[in-house]
Amino acid sequence: MKNDGFTFRKRMKSFRYAFRGIYLLVRYEHNAWIHCAITACVLAAGFLAGLSRIEWVAIVLCIGMVFAAEALNSSIEALADRVSPAYDEAIRRTKDLAAGAVLILAIASAAIGLLIFIPKL
Repeated sequence: MKNDGFTFRKRMKSFRYAFRGIYLLVRYEHNAWIHCAITACVLAAGFLAGLSRIEWVAIVLCIGMVFAAEALNSSIEALADRVSPAYDEAIRRTKDLAAGAVLILAIASAAIGLLIFIPKL
């Protein structure tokens, strides 16, 4: 990896690429649409329930982790499909593992959500 040094312009470019990645995730990845819908519901419920600061911290961390995992999963799937368009057992396993990571985080986030919201009902 070449290191040309730090410049403000290069950092701004890297942020532009990162925001483009977020746009691509939300625009084209169907599973991210589900996460967006659930996020909107959770945020609305959180405002209605009057969550504490620490509860918001947990909610925001869960949302961020699930979206980050979905972005990584989508990246792995796109790269795997590009590298090996034909069926490959190792690619299938890799894609399944990445999808499983998203599911694990989604289930953990749902459990945290239940722990926060059930006592408020």
